[in-house]
Amino acid sequence: MSIDTSLQAVEELLLSVARSSVPLLSEMSEHILSAGGKRLRPRLVLLAHAAAGGQNIAEVVPLAAAVEIIHTATLVHDDINDHGTLRRGRETVNSRWGSTFALLTGDYMFTRTYELMAPYSAELNLILVRAAIELVEGETLQIQASRQGVLDRDTYYQIISKKTAALFVACTELGATVAGAPREWIAALRDYAFNLGLAFQIIDDVLDLSSDAQTLGKNAGIDLAQGRGIAAVRDDGADVRSVAAVHVSPDTVPGPLKESLLSEQAPQVAIEIGRAKAHELAERALTSLETLPPSLARDELRALARQVVTRDH
Repeated sequence: MSIDTSLQAVEELLLSVARSSVPLLSEMSEHILSAGGKRLRPRLVLLAHAAAGGQNIAEVVPLAAAVEIIHTATLVHDDINDHGTLRRGRETVNSRWGSTFALLTGDYMFTRTYELMAPYSAELNLILVRAAIELVEGETLQIQASRQGVLDRDTYYQIISKKTAALFVACTELGATVAGAPREWIAALRDYAFNLGLAFQIIDDVLDLSSDAQTLGKNAGIDLAQGRGIAAVRDDGADVRSVAAVHVSPDTVPGPLKESLLSEQAPQVAIEIGRAKAHELAERALTSLETLPPSLARDELRALARQVVTRDH
């Protein structure tokens, strides 16, 4: 079964899991899940499984669906915190139904992962649990830094390590573990996924500075308002320490950041620095894959790393 066929099986399972005996919960869950998205995380699960020699696709499809549900649930909760109105090209759940129902939708999707993970071993469940814990920790650190109006480079990397890279790592670890891969292969895939996750998030934050809502399919400028766009492009030894508010009015930026935003008007240089760092991390990810035996799945993982850093949305 090809990866694309497997992803279709994941898609069907996602919509099945979204159904509830409460029609409104079904409607809200299907609203965000049926909007699509990159499906990068389930693809990572499937590719890691195949690259590690896995043959039984049926055993890995629910794992791929579980990580996508957790990811989507965090997006619903993020949109509440960020007051986002656009996600995956659609009106956000909180914008259409309000924050209370959006909170319940995210909670509902989180809990449905228990059902998907129930047949699996404690080892596999713990992999996903650890990633979920780090997701919440990362979001907490991000909101805390935003409210304080200060986000330094170290804190930024701590946030994206937890909020983005941790789930990427779990994806490859789940796929490779259920395939029965040796430890050194699992470790290589973990390193690949960690660096890929960092690169992905840096590009995401850079695009928040340089793109628009129509291209992104979500609100632009939110990361900048939280200071994340600034830290994403900050680089040791570089003159550029912050960027102009390209998409966000300075009035929406926390006070302690405003002076820094207005004092340095070099967004293009900053964006180039961010992209260069993402490419460096992608190269590290590619190096990790050398531990794995040659395969079509390994080639697709390599292609995925390149796509992550060259994308425009």
